[in-house]
Amino acid sequence: MTEHVQVQKKEYAARGGDAADDTPFVDDIDFNEDHIDVRGVFLQGDSGQDEVVHLDRDSSGRATFKDSENTTPVTLTALVAGAGGLTEAGHRTLRQLIHFIEDGPAEGFASGAYRETTGTVFPTAVVWYESSGKTKKIVERLISWTGANPTTDQWKIYDTDGSTVLWVVTDTISYSGVFETSRTRAIAAGP
Repeated sequence: MTEHVQVQKKEYAARGGDAADDTPFVDDIDFNEDHIDVRGVFLQGDSGQDEVVHLDRDSSGRATFKDSENTTPVTLTALVAGAGGLTEAGHRTLRQLIHFIEDGPAEGFASGAYRETTGTVFPTAVVWYESSGKTKKIVERLISWTGANPTTDQWKIYDTDGSTVLWVVTDTISYSGVFETSRTRAIAAGP
């Protein structure tokens, strides 16, 4: 069974307490009024006393947090901004291919993205650029054909500089007549 214990206090007006409560003896804290005056707190697990989980205040007055998986203290500001994880807004702008397969960039990217298709009935390239100026690529799809069948379907996702390839996903496709029978996928980080 978990034990709940009462923290005791010595309250002095000179340190932010009530003048009426100025007493040199120990008293129970008032859960509805009192604040514990400490720089940091170690939260203990079943293994006993340690310093693994630590809530602290740094010299700049910022709250910091660390634990066994995050051994470098992280500020509350960084946590709120998503440094401890992925924010919803950050997720929208990730340059991961799953966000682009099918029909290019959408939510989280600036309006004005421009798509160019090379080829006619059998397109060989579909490229999304940040703008019609075509200076920065976002995602590119290259298709190789054998007759009416696409035999290689390759996707490339570009970094924010528009030229560095982050990932390449290449499908090699096999057919029986016009019917696809198998597909082998190769996934590689950009060169």
